[in-house]
Amino acid sequence: MTPWPLSLLLLLAGPPATQPTPPTCYSRMLSLSREIAGAYQSLQATESSEPCVRYLPGLYLDIHNYCVLAKLRDFVASPQCWKVAQVDALKDKVRKLYTIMNLFCRRDLVFLSDDCNALEYPIPVTKALPDRQM
Repeated sequence: MTPWPLSLLLLLAGPPATQPTPPTCYSRMLSLSREIAGAYQSLQATESSEPCVRYLPGLYLDIHNYCVLAKLRDFVASPQCWKVAQVDALKDKVRKLYTIMNLFCRRDLVFLSDDCNALEYPIPVTKALPDRQM
């Protein structure tokens, strides 16, 4: 027979957690925006057989900028590259992000800016740390 404190400890420990917590609205929007950005960059980097790819509107996404909703809408509505499989897949992901942001997660959104120019001309991210002057 198991002593009382040991059985209580086993009961409180419970089964090991095998499933991670489900994604929140914010984490889903963030991961999907990163996925879209990566797909857009790889589409732009590959020498596509379709010349229309270079005429697609720029797609820098910042889910904390209010103008991103209009940017997503404009990208999906752009007439370039109809019937190009990679572009259609990208537009489907963009449409999905817009729907998530506009319908499902609207109350969870916190927009930190409404600078539309920041989405057109993003500030480049540097990986090197600045030198410390003493």
